[in-house]
Amino acid sequence: MVETLFSFDRRNFRECQNTFRGEREQEYYRGDFWIEDTSVIDVRSERRAVGPLSIIRQRSATNLFFRRTRQHIREDATDLSILWFVKRGRLAFTNQCGNRVANPGDFAITRSMSPFFIECQTDGEGVHETIHVTVPTHILRAHIPHDFSQGVFMPVDRPELAIAENLLTDVFAADEGLGEESARPLVEAALAIIGNAVRADAEAAPARLSIADRRLADVLRFIEVHLSDPQLSTAMVARGCGISPRYLSFLLRLKGTSFSGLVWEQRLEKARTWLLASDPRDISISEIAYGVGFKSPAHFSRMFKRVFKQNPREFRGGDAGDLGTGVGAALLAEEPGSGEYGLLAEGSELLQ
Repeated sequence: MVETLFSFDRRNFRECQNTFRGEREQEYYRGDFWIEDTSVIDVRSERRAVGPLSIIRQRSATNLFFRRTRQHIREDATDLSILWFVKRGRLAFTNQCGNRVANPGDFAITRSMSPFFIECQTDGEGVHETIHVTVPTHILRAHIPHDFSQGVFMPVDRPELAIAENLLTDVFAADEGLGEESARPLVEAALAIIGNAVRADAEAAPARLSIADRRLADVLRFIEVHLSDPQLSTAMVARGCGISPRYLSFLLRLKGTSFSGLVWEQRLEKARTWLLASDPRDISISEIAYGVGFKSPAHFSRMFKRVFKQNPREFRGGDAGDLGTGVGAALLAEEPGSGEYGLLAEGSELLQ
């Protein structure tokens, strides 16, 4: 069922910052949103929810602006990816890697966990229109496994993207006769097709990685390989990758994270996935805790509950639908050095 997410005109457009996330402030993520003050203001955003995803048709007769800063990310660590299909006007995107523009017929992916600025620009006839899909990033990663934290921009001239756009548009436009049980596999098919197109485009493009990019890829691979080692530390990673601990911290700042934050996030996310996919008769919670690098099941349980609002046993046996505020936000709440197994500050010799 399609519902109006927001609608602005000259009477209420200055209230957009307080209402663009919907009545329950559950759509999108925190940021600064404003509308250009022009003679004609007509902004409308309509949404169809499909499980945890939302398909949104947005049309505007004036330019729109959205900015997400590191402060917003600290306040709201919601990790959402937005899939954009530009129909009219332009989507201008700026982040630490530079400026990119999506024109009519282009496809783009943006992600909420790095600072950025977006301008939705109208065309010569004063119209901007997009179809975009909000997707929890952990769901999208099943279809696009490589790093897309800095965004993806490509033309919709690949047949896969054109088919995916048609699927999503049809699901959005379908009447109430299309139930959730039919809409979800159609949206899943669109995501799978988009993943195929993005992977094919990445494989076809020449590899032009900078030295820092290559070093960062080495670091992330080393951490992934050794994640189950409770002795994993900045010194261990730096030594294994042939770089200094200072340069390691610099590389991770480029990714918008710290060593401790990255390791804890990966360990907890892998543990969460393992709990969901396993049978208690096959593997115990303690084995999972040790398997992802925790020194103690008690520490694992405490950290897991801090992030996901349930201890591992409750999560495994009950409703795992409400996963709390996200790994990053919950970890920020824990002061370095608190408790027997406190989260150590970045650069510490050992992550417990």
